[in-house]
Amino acid sequence: MIPELGHFALILVFTLSLMLGVIPLIGAARGYQAWMRSAFTLAAGVAVFALLAFGCLVYAFVTDDFSVRYTATNSNSLLPIYYKVAAVWGAHEGSFLLWILIASLWTLAVAAFSRHLPLAMISRVLAVMGWLAAGFAAFSLFTSNPFERALPIAPSEGSDLNPLLQDFGLTIHPPILYTGYVGFSVAFAFALAALMTGRLDAAWARWSRPWTNAAWAFLSVGIALGSWWAYYELGWGGWWFWDPVENASFMPWLMGTALVHSLAVTEKRGAFKSWTVLLAIGAFSLSLLGAFIVRSGVLTSVHAFAVDPKRGLFILAFLVIVVGGSLTLYAVRVPLIRSRVHFEGWSREVLLLVNNVLLVVAMACVLLGTLYPLAYEAITNGGKISVGPPYFNSVFIPLMVVLSLALGVGPSTRWKRTSVEYLLRKLVAVFAASVVIGVALPLLISGAFKWQIAVGSAIALWIVGSHLQDLWQQSGGRLSGLRRLTAGYFGMTIAHIGFAVTLIGIVVTSHSSIERDVRLTNGASTQLGALTFTLVAVDRVRGPNYIADRGSVRIDGDGTSYVMFPEKRRYLSGGNVMTEAAIEPGVTRDVYVAMGEPLADGGWTLRLHYKPLVRWVWVGALLMALGGVTAVADARYRRLRVRRDVAIRAAESGA
Repeated sequence: MIPELGHFALILVFTLSLMLGVIPLIGAARGYQAWMRSAFTLAAGVAVFALLAFGCLVYAFVTDDFSVRYTATNSNSLLPIYYKVAAVWGAHEGSFLLWILIASLWTLAVAAFSRHLPLAMISRVLAVMGWLAAGFAAFSLFTSNPFERALPIAPSEGSDLNPLLQDFGLTIHPPILYTGYVGFSVAFAFALAALMTGRLDAAWARWSRPWTNAAWAFLSVGIALGSWWAYYELGWGGWWFWDPVENASFMPWLMGTALVHSLAVTEKRGAFKSWTVLLAIGAFSLSLLGAFIVRSGVLTSVHAFAVDPKRGLFILAFLVIVVGGSLTLYAVRVPLIRSRVHFEGWSREVLLLVNNVLLVVAMACVLLGTLYPLAYEAITNGGKISVGPPYFNSVFIPLMVVLSLALGVGPSTRWKRTSVEYLLRKLVAVFAASVVIGVALPLLISGAFKWQIAVGSAIALWIVGSHLQDLWQQSGGRLSGLRRLTAGYFGMTIAHIGFAVTLIGIVVTSHSSIERDVRLTNGASTQLGALTFTLVAVDRVRGPNYIADRGSVRIDGDGTSYVMFPEKRRYLSGGNVMTEAAIEPGVTRDVYVAMGEPLADGGWTLRLHYKPLVRWVWVGALLMALGGVTAVADARYRRLRVRRDVAIRAAESGA
């Protein structure tokens, strides 16, 4: 009966979401206070029943209830308990139920922490989120019901979770990624509510900004975790492959990054209002497009869910309704959007506009490279064409170089207007030092000059140097002066330095990595750079639900000696064979060993990698996310709540 309870809870999620989408919206239009306040109760109800539905599905997996078709096709009694829980979102139906749960929790959070906002505004925001939740729940109920029974005869054993997903990364990557994906629905809802009310002012941007920063931070961490997971789990040794599903999460991140910066201009100066609204619509629309790409069956990827294309039609229709409806509302209300703000020349507004344009163009290039093969296949009736890293690198990297150069100028510019003389006086020394150190750095580290590393290092040092200089000047040249700086300023600084860390990690690992595929027998050795790899032995070991050939590879060099244990696993339930790479991590480099295939003479093929600074790619992404979270803690957002509470208490005492 537990699955039926979960199914009933999902029906209630759909019903309450419809009520949340209708009742507060009518109340806001007609001024019915009680109808508008019902949004808070309905939002709580949606979250409670979404949590109940998700809990029932988790229970079915943990108790090995293979009468539930989804459990039978994605779990197995031999799975460790933590993988049984993770298997809940390991395939399409359960992962979308997780999506619904996260959407309901975002709605509940907005309801709980936005009571200080005008009631007419927040009721409209929650109503928009209610309509979105209703669409998600309808998709799950009518096309992807995770509680469907395998009747009349239930299997006695499950098919097992995809071995590729039997990893710690699965337990944390999808929930965090989805939190970022769905979080952009809050910015979308605020944008539509602002269009409905006609209140497109600095206050609207201030209300929306912390939610957007939080969603962007979650998405940043989710993408970084996905990159890290693919790096160590797939056995390829790379951190990014320009895979269509990777691009599906990267595109809303690019648009969301532009939105974060555009909201800052709208809040501070009242400019870019129409642009900010379009970015909010675009960021969430790209999240839905990502869901379509992953779940429609239009592509094959190690990341994608192989599902019925009919489900893709549902998501496509939902995407058309959401995007078309929001753009129609924008077109109707655009006469209300007026920005009478003056700025000129070198100003912070101009640089942020350049930043936004570069990010949107970069997103468009990624979108074109991702969708072009799909469009070509549809037009040619089955013809195949691939768009790979050469295209993406050739169009994306130049845009990021220009963006990075502008990023170093940003902290020193002022609102409205900044003189060129002031910028030169402030930044020439930092720029010269960045170029000199950037050129010398590869020579000092490796003794060999590579212009790509020199340019990348110089740009990264330019960003870090300009921000640290501005931080020191803003503090008055005293450590005690740092206390008067806002959390928003610290968040901006941390995020931009994180971008520089990621940049130098990308450049160095892309142009200094060493990799070889070798054939070794027991006791044989090979050289990779300054390291010697020796295959000591290959032993047969037994895991909880697999049998593995585990290699013992000794590494000597650089004054150290250690043993690594790569594995070739065969899973018992389905006989799938997986590679489990062994990685020796470090601040300055990773040593990476993956097992290939056995040889007739008793030896093995091995893939060996030496990857300098590869972890800086993910550390920088985490710093960017930390910057976003730090900005959310800015005191001005708390002051908004305090002022509202004081006003309410004053009104009550006067009554």
